[in-house]
Amino acid sequence: MRVAVLTVSDRSARGERPDASGPAIAARLKEHGWPVERTAVVSDDQARIESMLAAWADDNLDLILTTGGTGFSPRDHTPEATAAVCDRIAPGVAEAMRQAGLVKTPHAMLSRAVAGMRGKTLIINLPGSPQGAVESLEVVLPALEHGLRLLRDDAAAETGHRLE
Repeated sequence: MRVAVLTVSDRSARGERPDASGPAIAARLKEHGWPVERTAVVSDDQARIESMLAAWADDNLDLILTTGGTGFSPRDHTPEATAAVCDRIAPGVAEAMRQAGLVKTPHAMLSRAVAGMRGKTLIINLPGSPQGAVESLEVVLPALEHGLRLLRDDAAAETGHRLE
């Protein structure tokens, strides 16, 4: 499994605050047996986010997780950047994260996170806080391996068969 984590944060990109969410996501993935191959921190600049996501996806990574930039702030552009580089959207992934988040806080409904596919790479937007990012990852983690296997194998995806 080739996985990358992209942190979207103006303050972290400027060195004003350490990135806590990216390392928290990477630690949880490592516990799951999926070491993170690449990490980066970028500012909340839509063109920069799009460029990084497209380059990583075009390098055949299996999964790219973003953290940050999914809220209502005028500087939050991660969902737009993700949608711009994706060929197809996977709305159920973001819906599941929001639904689970609503059990803990009404603020979960303010998430604009999206998930989608570029080629055979799945891109998922996670919240910017370490706790929110890991909790959202936990929601989707049980389905990710199956979804990624289907994404990588067109014949299995077309027939609906599960790969073992």
